[in-house]
Amino acid sequence: MLLFGIGVIGITDHAQKALGDIVYVDLPKPGATVEKGKALGSVESVKAVSDVYAPVSGEVIEVNETLTTSPEKLNEDPHGEAWLVKVRMSNPVELADLLSAADYQKYAEAEESPH
Repeated sequence: MLLFGIGVIGITDHAQKALGDIVYVDLPKPGATVEKGKALGSVESVKAVSDVYAPVSGEVIEVNETLTTSPEKLNEDPHGEAWLVKVRMSNPVELADLLSAADYQKYAEAEESPH
């Protein structure tokens, strides 16, 4: 039996800043299947409700239950303890399509700068 890697999915610091104060997080249940590019849940802030899209396909094996009662943790530690879900990837090749941290930083800076 071939076991694929586990991916930890969350939002970036840039995204949580754009959202503002996060007040609610809606996540799938363990066992749910997520598909790359499709919504896996949503994050609600005082500004809006935003879908969270799966960067890879697979099965949700764990959900960060802390966010159910403390969604504001996403504003405090999005790259650490405030991960959203852990997914057993069904197609790790999809990782090649993701931006590197440096490329994402360039993207975020370009988005923040005045045009």
